[in-house]
Amino acid sequence: VQLQASGGGLVQAGGSLRVSCAASGRRFSSYYMGWFRQAPGKEREFVATISWSGGRTYYADSVKGRFTISRDNTKNTVYLQMNNLKPEDTAVYYCATPLNTAVAGSSPDDYGYWGQGTQVTVSS
Repeated sequence: VQLQASGGGLVQAGGSLRVSCAASGRRFSSYYMGWFRQAPGKEREFVATISWSGGRTYYADSVKGRFTISRDNTKNTVYLQMNNLKPEDTAVYYCATPLNTAVAGSSPDDYGYWGQGTQVTVSS
């Protein structure tokens, strides 16, 4: 399984950005997908997760109402739309999917495959 994240960049506070993650190597629509982020000197933290068809989503409190996770199973891609960005959202963003189980939650231990990460920097 390979995950390729893209779409990061530099944006001013209050702006928007969309990051994408293209998956390959197995049936994409059979597994949850998640987004995590890691800021310098901090542990990797959960951002959002989405179910197989996209019908269920779950967000960290810190991004609820500002970020939206979605997926396009015809393109084997998961997205994270980030609006009203804040400087504290600055981090490397990683997409992830479970190793063997179809369902995954908010713990990094639920995920076995990780993308390479894409940098998001929000200036004040």
